[in-house]
Amino acid sequence: MEDQAPIGLRIKRHRERAGISQRVLADRVNRSTDWVKQVENGRMQPPKLPMLLAIADALGLADLAELTGNGHAVSVNLYAGEKHAALGDVQAALTDFRRPPAGRSHNVAHIAERLRAAWEVRHSSPDHRTQLGTILPSLIRDAQAAARTPGPHRREARRVLAGVYQLADFYVAYQRDAALVWMVADRALNEAYEADDPYLIACSTWAMVQALRDSGRWEEALDQIDASTELLTPYLDRDETPDDWRGIVGALEAEAALVHGRRGRHGDAWAAWDRADRWAQALGPDYRHVQTSFSQAIQTANAVTLGVDLRRSGEALRAARDLDAAAIPSVPRRSRHLIEVARAYDQRDEHAAVLALLDSSQRTAPETISYNGFARQLLLGLLKKPPAGMSKDVRQLCQRVGVAA
Repeated sequence: MEDQAPIGLRIKRHRERAGISQRVLADRVNRSTDWVKQVENGRMQPPKLPMLLAIADALGLADLAELTGNGHAVSVNLYAGEKHAALGDVQAALTDFRRPPAGRSHNVAHIAERLRAAWEVRHSSPDHRTQLGTILPSLIRDAQAAARTPGPHRREARRVLAGVYQLADFYVAYQRDAALVWMVADRALNEAYEADDPYLIACSTWAMVQALRDSGRWEEALDQIDASTELLTPYLDRDETPDDWRGIVGALEAEAALVHGRRGRHGDAWAAWDRADRWAQALGPDYRHVQTSFSQAIQTANAVTLGVDLRRSGEALRAARDLDAAAIPSVPRRSRHLIEVARAYDQRDEHAAVLALLDSSQRTAPETISYNGFARQLLLGLLKKPPAGMSKDVRQLCQRVGVAA
């Protein structure tokens, strides 16, 4: 019977009905063709929820029951959130590779100033995704046109374009479109290499490492970090080197810690965190790297995430007590930190604390929690098992976030 079919066979049937080859599906979910073949043939354990969501989205399925066969429709949007309204406009700008009109000049300095202002908007806005959705399409098109225009300013235009792609990475993240995430990360890295700028290469690597980590490609992520750090090392002891060059090295070491944490390697994770923290302490309490938010406060926030990923909630909560969330200047990053602390309390089944922290996260930056898969899963758990006397509060928060109660 259809209801008894294993997940792998269901994936195969829906893939074939959609007219999609194993290779195409593999590309869409960033896996190998052999991986898809093994899943479909039942030679590999069924994918976990995040990958099931990616597969369902790639196959155009509206609910997970099509793959899990549990007989109850479970909306893909319930876990992953709706695609943002401006995603189509941003995507169209990214794929618009028309050559710029002959003779048209581009003020690269003006585009760079627009990029600087856009970073400020990104960090200061509770509705940062909507704000970026308005800003990015024209900024992407203008930066791409400038970088394609021959002339003496082309190298600087490539630098600016790399920065625009780095900003776009924050918009496309959590948009359930893995191909778009990889496109943006790859383009940022390519423009940085074309500009022959070690600092921008490192900044673009930081975004690529996040994509690699989220795909479970641990060794590739660590190799990228090592390569970029090695590229910057000769400059770090020079007095004229800007602090941001040291800041991005610290941010890359922090990413290495998070890679090790995600794969469960406690010693390696904390060794990398210590290396990152030495940079944070050397840069001082007032330093913050604009793209990555790397700072002393973020290092403490990273310690919370490490504790959670390593299933050591005590370590996570001790770190959380050392950080006032208000000390994180970036509003979206502050909201995400509150979600990470909620995850730590969830590991201890302290559901009232989870609810309070998710509520605070939503009030801080609604568009952060609405697209955060961890937060949505926590809310679904609270719906099933709400804290005593707080069922109404859970339902109201779910409605604000966009999780069906």
